[in-house]
Amino acid sequence: EVQLVESGGGLVQPGGSLRLSCAASGFSFGSSDMSWVRQAPGEDPDWISAIRSGGVVKFYDNSVKGRFTISRDNAKNTVYLQMNSLKPEDTAVYYCNARQDTISHWGQGTQVTVSS
Repeated sequence: EVQLVESGGGLVQPGGSLRLSCAASGFSFGSSDMSWVRQAPGEDPDWISAIRSGGVVKFYDNSVKGRFTISRDNAKNTVYLQMNSLKPEDTAVYYCNARQDTISHWGQGTQVTVSS
């Protein structure tokens, strides 16, 4: 059974930090490109970051560049998103996505709320 389980979300004050994790199982994690996508209430999902299967090539949306860092540990089948200098506009449900060729898997999401 394919599983992507996000964790690490929560309530944080503006300027704070959180580290999201996404634990994968049931598919070839090491051969999959991984992404983080977020969806704010009432809005369409936004892709924010991706990391290639090898872990070296990374991509960021301009809205998070310089504040968020994506990483992966292929030995632990886990992808991370370190989020620093959080802003209220970062409030959203954060999902991880795995993609290999045309196959895509999604997690259930973790809520991040940035508020004072």
